[in-house]
Amino acid sequence: MYNWRNMTDEQREYVLAQRKLAQHPWHSPPHRTKPNHNRIHIVGSCYEHKHIIGASPKRMLDFEQQLRDLFSENDQIFAWCILSNHWHVLVKTNNISDLLFRIGQFLGRISHLWNQEESLQGRKVWYNCFDRPVKSEKHFWATVNYIHHNPVHHGYTKKWQQWPFSSAVDFIEKLGEDKAKNIWSRYDISTIGQSWDPPEL
Repeated sequence: MYNWRNMTDEQREYVLAQRKLAQHPWHSPPHRTKPNHNRIHIVGSCYEHKHIIGASPKRMLDFEQQLRDLFSENDQIFAWCILSNHWHVLVKTNNISDLLFRIGQFLGRISHLWNQEESLQGRKVWYNCFDRPVKSEKHFWATVNYIHHNPVHHGYTKKWQQWPFSSAVDFIEKLGEDKAKNIWSRYDISTIGQSWDPPEL
């Protein structure tokens, strides 16, 4: 990824401030909802894990904004995270087929644009886009934790709120640090990502 690890605290704070200016609110989770299959964890990754999204902070900010703009007023985004070579979104939607179609069109357009910018026409940008239904409240909160913990897991930051391209800052501000820590301690993420379908959750 560009030079996030080498940025000064002031430079990181600037990028965080730019992200906040984009006004990406974190939606409140549903209260005591029954298990259903209209809450979906969507994961997209770059081909061969190349750090194409993370070519620059501006590209990541633009990608985050445009990806979130795909979701209609009938969709509800609970958590998201954009990394340099993949992304995660946890969303509630009543029409997953239509949403995935819109995402597919967007990824095609953005890859064409990026290849033009870098004079790499024909380069394969994306590997795949996976979607998995959320099976329960336990699975829901474990997925929220997993998404927000992703930058820490991959070594970009030491704390969730240090990463500017996710909903973690809004999540912590909305729920409070104590409640966020409680959710982190209660909902294990160790099996998330193993075949992207943990059977025990």
